[in-house]
This record gives sequence, C-alpha cells and structure tokens, in this order.
Amino acid sequence: MNECYWIAGGTALIEGAPRAGLAVLVDHGRIVAVESEAAALGEVRRLGPDQWLLPGLIDVQVNGGGGVLFNDAPERLPEIAAAHRRLGVSAIMPTLITDTAAMMRRAADAVLANDEVVGLHFEGPFLGPSRPGIHDPRLIRKIEPGDLAFLTELAGRLAPRKLLLTLAPEEVPDEYLLSLAAAGVVMAIGHTAASYRRCLDALALGVRGFTHLWNAMPGPTARAPGPVIAALEQGFCGVIVDRVHVDRANLRLTLAAKSPGTTFLVSDAMSVAGSELTEFSLQGRPIRRAEGRLVGEDGTLAGADLDLRTAVSNAADWLGLPLWRAWSMASEVPAALLGLTDRGRIAPGCRAELVVVDG
Repeated sequence: MNECYWIAGGTALIEGAPRAGLAVLVDHGRIVAVESEAAALGEVRRLGPDQWLLPGLIDVQVNGGGGVLFNDAPERLPEIAAAHRRLGVSAIMPTLITDTAAMMRRAADAVLANDEVVGLHFEGPFLGPSRPGIHDPRLIRKIEPGDLAFLTELAGRLAPRKLLLTLAPEEVPDEYLLSLAAAGVVMAIGHTAASYRRCLDALALGVRGFTHLWNAMPGPTARAPGPVIAALEQGFCGVIVDRVHVDRANLRLTLAAKSPGTTFLVSDAMSVAGSELTEFSLQGRPIRRAEGRLVGEDGTLAGADLDLRTAVSNAADWLGLPLWRAWSMASEVPAALLGLTDRGRIAPGCRAELVVVDG
C-alpha cells in the first residue's frame, strides 16, 4: 500500500472547528499538508459527504484497562495501552493514583521504557487530606525536597513527552509550584479543599488547570466560590462524562462558562475497561462494578466504568454537543493542555492518527 496519499472530502476537524472542502496529505504516517480539495493529486482516499475526518483521541487519565491496574503492575503498561487502542483511543497517559515513592519510581521506569504513551500522570500523593476520594489517606503526604528533585528530573527525562501532576495547591508551597512549572511539569488542581483565591494564585504560578472538575473538591457557596468557580474562570479543566460522576446541569454550566477549547474529557478508566471483570482490588480494597459505577465498600466512586470513546458519545448524546465539539474535547484540548505538538490535531507535522466517523 502506498504510504503517501491524500484524504479528501467530508468534513475535517481543524483547530476546533468543522471545515469542509479540504484535503490532508499523509506521508509515512505523518501529516505533511492540509490544502484545498483541489490540491489532491495522485492517490486520493475520498470520504463521503456525511463522513468526518477526526484526530486521534488522547486520554490523560487512565488508571488501567484490559484487566490490569497501573498501580498494581506498571510493567504491564503495554497491556493497558493495547486495551485502550482496541477501545478506539490513539494515545493514553497512564495514571498512578496516590502511592509510595517506590511505586512512583516503578511507574516512571515503566513509562520511560514505553514510548507509545504520551507521558505519565501522577494523581497525588500531594493532595488535600480532607478530599481523598478513593485514594488511600495513609499515603497522602506533603511534598519534600526529594520529591521535587525526582519530579523535575523525570520531566526532563520524559521530554518531549509530558509529566502531569495532580496536586492540592494548599499543600504545596509557592516556590515548589514555580520550580515544577519551570521544569516542564504540567500541574493540575485536584482532590483539594483550596480556596478560590489559592487556586487563582496557583494558576498564576504555573498550574495549568483542574483534574476531574466538581469531584473531590467543595462545590461553590455564596461566600466561598472555591475551586469550581476558579476553574470556570481560568485554566483547563477535565470532566468525567459517564452520567454518574457529575450531574448534567453542572456539566452544562461548565461548558457554558468556560472559554472554547479549555474543557477536556477523561475516562478515569480502571482495570475493568475493555474487560468483562465485575470486581477488582485497589490497594487491597475491594471495588465492585455494577450499573455503570465502580464503588468501594463504603460507596465511594473508584474511578469510572468508562472509556474515552464512550465519553465522547455521552458528551454528544447526553449533553447535546455537536460531535465535532465533543471529539475536540478528547483530542485537541488534551493536546493543548499538555503542550503536545505532534498529536491530537489535524495539522502538518502531526502523527496521522486519523479517524473516519460517519455523521
């Protein structure tokens, strides 16, 4: 098969908007040009008028898949990535929830040895003790100089891939936030009891956004707007659209308030994604899968019974978004959050991780 060809016709998602009448030139797995349809000469793969050409999906919060939990076995990362590829996701960022320093190093080694993923997400352990969610409170701790050295070095070793760190800004000093940002660590606020003002200060110091907005943080009240209102005003924010984690009214408010291109979808997938498992263990605690939920013995949500392609469908069908906007929230926007220049977009220089979908 010819490795240089045009894809023409249909409608393409380009820079957050639908565009018709274009042709995309692919050469050996890379996009090298986006031109008018008239420029397509040679081998042309034509789309129907109702078909969409879309960039590959990027999931920045993947705790597991295919029966494997990243916290249990970081070395089995290829199995997790393969499971999500089968579910229609082009690239993932494996996520280690709050764990020991030794496990964080194992996770880092696994990602450094596997260049098919876009980086590594540490969700914790520098979180708000009052907002642990399903994270083990015994493992939540303050950041120390050794942690700072490890994280800043790891960000350099991973480059151009990314290190994403979810933290509670009330638990991390300003000078640490500045150092992490300067080293290229992408930071997001989550599992937090921080005030509105502290969140805005953290954003000014280099934090990029918010992890699973509305969950594991206080909601706004009359005199305490908190992290939710800060997120509606500034930064990127991730949302779990599984019809369980966040009420539809709150999601619609988020989308109405946020600037275009700043809200992204995540799966928060656990080991059950892409499998028939009905239960699993999370750091020794039993988790049950039932009725679209993953819950611990006390009813606490333990990640989501979700994959990113389904999150896109939910955003379209449940929230009423146009397909192209929902898809952008799972491709272009996470790429922008991370600062990726070669994935998640239909643009010259990007990988040709292209998806054709019937309209």
